[in-house]
Amino acid sequence: MSRIFEAMKDNPLWDGIGPNDLESMIRCTISKTKIYNRGDTVLLSGDAVNDIGLILSGGVKIIKEDADGNIAILAELFASELFCEVFICAGIDHSPVTVQASEISEIMFINYKKIITSCECTCGCHSKLIGNMLKILAQKNLLLHQKIEILSKRTTREKLLSFFDIYRGKAKKFSMPFNRMEMAQYLCVDRSAMSNELSKMRNEGLIKYKKSTFEII
Repeated sequence: MSRIFEAMKDNPLWDGIGPNDLESMIRCTISKTKIYNRGDTVLLSGDAVNDIGLILSGGVKIIKEDADGNIAILAELFASELFCEVFICAGIDHSPVTVQASEISEIMFINYKKIITSCECTCGCHSKLIGNMLKILAQKNLLLHQKIEILSKRTTREKLLSFFDIYRGKAKKFSMPFNRMEMAQYLCVDRSAMSNELSKMRNEGLIKYKKSTFEII
């Protein structure tokens, strides 16, 4: 249980909730955990959405596939992050995306209705959870705007530069969680065209890179 607490306390959903209250909240929200291997489908597009997922260890990809089978990676999430909370809070009954484990992962599923409904014990933590959820949704909205900003760029180079600028923050050297194919899927560009553009940028002295580690010059 202490391992679960460690993952939970790092997620903003539990901000302001002391360790003594976490165990009762797990019982109160009818939480359950499950382990997935790399490549396993956690949630398939079209599946009913009832629970919020909290990644205890490992990570997942949020994937969208179009009618032609083209795949776009919408997000890559890691330990202590949530998924599906936006859909559930928006009243979407079935998932519009697929969630896939990117490595061996343990995920806790939290019943959303139990979060927003006071329990028999009238836990004071419920109101705090609701406030924290609103903050998380606002932050996810900001991330969505960042993704839109990247994809609004006209050329592959402009998308890469915008992506690097947002992702790296103030660091000159940084590591990406994506391989080349995943990066191309995230940026919605052709992999070969993206690789060619990266080579040009390196030859022009704009960037350095080795595998998934990049440096802005």
